[in-house]
Amino acid sequence: MHSIAVEQQRGHVLLIAGDAAVRRRAVQVAPSANLAALGVVPVPVLLDSTVPSDTTYLDGARDPNTVLTRLRTAAATPGPLLVYLSGRLTVDRRGRRLHLCLAGTTAASVRHTGLPWEWLGSELRERPAGLTTVLLDLAADKAAWPLLQEYGSLPAPPSVEVYGVVAPPGFAGGGNGVSGYTRQWIEQLRSSPGRPDNLRLHALAVGAAALPPGTLVLPTARELAARPARAPERAGYEGGVPDAGPPGGRESGADGKRDGVLAVAGDGARDLPGGGPDPRPHIHALATAGRHAEADALARAWEAHVLRAYGPASPEATHWTEIRADLARMAGDLRHATPRWTGGRVTPRARPTPHPPPRKRAPPGALYCWTQLKDRAAAAEAGPELIRLLGALPSLDPRHLELARQRLELLRGAPIGS
Repeated sequence: MHSIAVEQQRGHVLLIAGDAAVRRRAVQVAPSANLAALGVVPVPVLLDSTVPSDTTYLDGARDPNTVLTRLRTAAATPGPLLVYLSGRLTVDRRGRRLHLCLAGTTAASVRHTGLPWEWLGSELRERPAGLTTVLLDLAADKAAWPLLQEYGSLPAPPSVEVYGVVAPPGFAGGGNGVSGYTRQWIEQLRSSPGRPDNLRLHALAVGAAALPPGTLVLPTARELAARPARAPERAGYEGGVPDAGPPGGRESGADGKRDGVLAVAGDGARDLPGGGPDPRPHIHALATAGRHAEADALARAWEAHVLRAYGPASPEATHWTEIRADLARMAGDLRHATPRWTGGRVTPRARPTPHPPPRKRAPPGALYCWTQLKDRAAAAEAGPELIRLLGALPSLDPRHLELARQRLELLRGAPIGS
């Protein structure tokens, strides 16, 4: 958090419970339970600040103007602000606008009883950067989900740091208890000897929460890359992720059939902002157990954390991009694995790195995934970048480059789809 003048040192925590997300009479997200759990966490811990603070709970509100008034009051605080939102997202089908459902909101009444998502951005937009955090534990209904897929995220002002999850419609919920993401956020606050920063809390919560497949995790890696990079805060935190057994990796060769990038857990702490236990054995265990969505969600959260700490041009960021590429390969998703391998690299001349292993991993990993890719259109699109990558590392086996050129010529010469 940014430092502020003594006379301005006052913060605010605003906790808002919208309508429960229910499917076939089974509760998927129980906002009231989430608020009750957060309510017992000391405010200085929630806010990551010792300044005097106000706390507002809104549970069961039916009037969006009431929520707007509380939001406006919270946004006017000169100090740090945390806004927590839990509930169900829907869409005003006439205006195609996102709303947080409040108590009693229906598809027919959403324009009058739901909280327009844009109100949140409007009230928080003018706050200074670095003072505002929005924490989300939401579920989208069938009307809202396509719009979220179109956006690829949730709209928010650039001055606001947003962390959270939006579950897709149709998942099996956890009943009337605390949602997995919120529960893990609280658990990490309780179990950590020092208060981690919000991005690390988010990464740990995502990894431990057993999120439904397809969950939208915020911020996305693209959004993290767009934020200004800052130095990692290494002092005072010894937290980690659940132990999932010993690391099981070996370096992958050009055949791409070994355990791949996750094998390098032994060199780990230098790649992890804040140090602490290495999450890669846990990610590897999830992937080898077939829990590919959970493995990728955890890796995506750590990739975002590293992007924030070291910047998108760092060797550490490249390493985590390569991990996600290898996870896609392990899941059989070669369509996404190939561009992750090629897109995750910058030529050594443009960005020298003291860590030689990532340089050696990307070309054979990319080449293997590309040669196994059956979709001609996708392969033809990825081919030029792969050739550029291989050509930038002439010390590798020249047969890799020749193989890629020959296949790209064949792909360009054959009709797409044949």
